[in-house]
Amino acid sequence: MTTKLIDPFLRPISYLRVSVTDRCDFRCVYCMAENMTFLPKKELLTLEELDRMCSTFIGLGVEKLRITGGEPLVRRDIMTFFQAMTRHLDSGALQELTLTTNGSQLERFADQLFAAGVRRVNVSLDTLDEEKFARVTRWGRLPQVLRGIDAAQKAGLRVKINTVALKGFNENELFTLTRWCAARDIDLTFIEVMPMGDLGNEDRVGQYWSLDDLRDQLRQEYRLTDLPERTGGPARYVRLEETGQKLGFITPLTHNFCESCNRVRLTCTGELFMCLGQEDNADLRAALRNHPEDDAPLEAAIRDAIAHKPKGHDFDYSRQRADGQVSRHMSHTGG
Repeated sequence: MTTKLIDPFLRPISYLRVSVTDRCDFRCVYCMAENMTFLPKKELLTLEELDRMCSTFIGLGVEKLRITGGEPLVRRDIMTFFQAMTRHLDSGALQELTLTTNGSQLERFADQLFAAGVRRVNVSLDTLDEEKFARVTRWGRLPQVLRGIDAAQKAGLRVKINTVALKGFNENELFTLTRWCAARDIDLTFIEVMPMGDLGNEDRVGQYWSLDDLRDQLRQEYRLTDLPERTGGPARYVRLEETGQKLGFITPLTHNFCESCNRVRLTCTGELFMCLGQEDNADLRAALRNHPEDDAPLEAAIRDAIAHKPKGHDFDYSRQRADGQVSRHMSHTGG
């Protein structure tokens, strides 16, 4: 048997998040600059290269594959990649194929995603107010996203909403979002804003809303029961007893979750980031392209990268500045 991927802290690496494009049809303020300069297409891995890269990781024990971007569904012919990954689901080597999306293209692709074996999708949605949605996404259209969510549910996809908790922006929608998801049998996860990208135009410290505070507000109306459930990612879950719905909390700042990290992130150019909150990365594209007929150098490069996975990130707002900030935008690494 092939030796599985184990990092220096004895954490098995079984979860790969893959950015298939740095492009997006939105410009969310915590993810991208308004006027982004995108990568030349020749630098991006082809869909065939992405297949070979992901298949190599799966051969090394990766069981969960999450496709991200940018917005993954704006990449031309992306469904051929999803369809190719279906063979790993059929063989049992891959336990889950899923994606994170802004929802803009779900109305178009929901049925095809289900046919390719996708059963869950995460949709980024920070507000149900159309004017505020346009402001936070800069280019976004809320009705289009809501139609996409409806189409996903109709196709049989389980939908989870990811909401970035933004102080002064969506605090007053906490209960609105919670009730809206409960009424539609949709899971909801709140995420603390992270210090990533150019902070020149966005005050991350001012945006930061601690999820400890958010939970305290929820307790004013609901009884929260902690759940032991894990879905392979960093979220910790509670059940709201009054509705029975499941809420998740991703807390890179208030409660560091690095001790259980089982994931790495591959960019659309073949860089492997072993930690979202660190700058260190490994270039896997060279090993892929320099040896088109031999996967052994790629496998060796992956193993070497995992051997350098750090213990954790250094995100910190406690001193009223964005300590631990990384320079790349979230869209570069993959959401």
